[in-house]
Amino acid sequence: MSIRPEGRRWTAAMLMLAGIGLSTLAGCSREDARPAPAAAPARDPMHVKAEDELLKRLQVAPALRVEIQEYIRVAGSVQVDEDRVARIGSSVTGRITDAPGTLGLDVRAGQMLATLDSAELAAAQRNFLKAGLDLELVQRAVERARLLVNADVIGSAELQRRENEQFSAEAELRTTRGNLLLLGMSGQAIERLENTRAISPVISIASKLSGTVIERRVTIGQVVQPADQLFTIADLSQVWVVSEVPEEQAFGVRVGDPVEVSIPALRDRRLDGKVTFVGNTVNPETRTITVRTVLPNADRSIKPAMLASMAIREPVRRALALPAAAVVREGNRDHVFVQAKAGVFHLRPVTLGPESNNGLRPVLGGLSEGEPVVVDGAFHLNNERNRQ
Repeated sequence: MSIRPEGRRWTAAMLMLAGIGLSTLAGCSREDARPAPAAAPARDPMHVKAEDELLKRLQVAPALRVEIQEYIRVAGSVQVDEDRVARIGSSVTGRITDAPGTLGLDVRAGQMLATLDSAELAAAQRNFLKAGLDLELVQRAVERARLLVNADVIGSAELQRRENEQFSAEAELRTTRGNLLLLGMSGQAIERLENTRAISPVISIASKLSGTVIERRVTIGQVVQPADQLFTIADLSQVWVVSEVPEEQAFGVRVGDPVEVSIPALRDRRLDGKVTFVGNTVNPETRTITVRTVLPNADRSIKPAMLASMAIREPVRRALALPAAAVVREGNRDHVFVQAKAGVFHLRPVTLGPESNNGLRPVLGGLSEGEPVVVDGAFHLNNERNRQ
């Protein structure tokens, strides 16, 4: 059978395509057989290599033990000295008739703050005068009974009965006198009542100490009870600064430790004092311990309720420490750059204490004495590490 020319051309084309396909497959097989290039080793993100220009900006020094004095810094407030405060009320029920003790007034001990009219006081005075009259009558009866006993008119039993009545009357007089003292009358006022027998329902409310009226809760015409607090008097020549120290920091605070107090309202005026009180219990809600210092306040510039901060200085001690400039915050932790070899540094996590008074931070863990550390320029080195 003869093949036409068109058929011969189609057959040749198919054979050529088949040859190309086989050569392509063969080439792919040879390429697949070649070994894959080796993967580059993973770079440690905590390592950084510093170039010469950056090295000039770095200062490396060994970690050493030095003398440090740490601060415990806490917020606080100014309070009145509770040992120099008097909270004054009325000792009897009555109505206020005058109240010259105004807020902010400087008063002396014994100075009148208010007066009141009391029916209860008038009744107590009447009982006192009646007890005095009853005693006089009984005393006369005892004197007559003694005369009659001497005259053999009455027996000794009658005299003893009247003497017992005298003892009871004397006890009653002492009781009524004590009631007047409890109601606020002075010994002189009672003596005057006894001599004049003039009942007066008016009584004064006086200051118990010299100081300043810092609180007043009374108005003219107000009816007051013995349980009511009417005035608060405070001697402001000395005040307290009180802070709540977290329990994990308070373990190192002792009475007598030096304290530096800063008061923002007084343009950050700084005052020196000493710890005068450390609480013996922990507040279960805030987990803090109360710490207090006392400040002189002769010019009255420090006002109760002012905000303040306390820096409690702990005793000087030797410890491994680094300057604050060496510390890098990374991942909410403190780190430092330790020199691994010339020009190469490793960022290492460390545990540090709070900054001391000379700008040093004690090393609590993660670093050994003598290791070379970047003490200046750590910020720039960390930027280079992040760039790399």
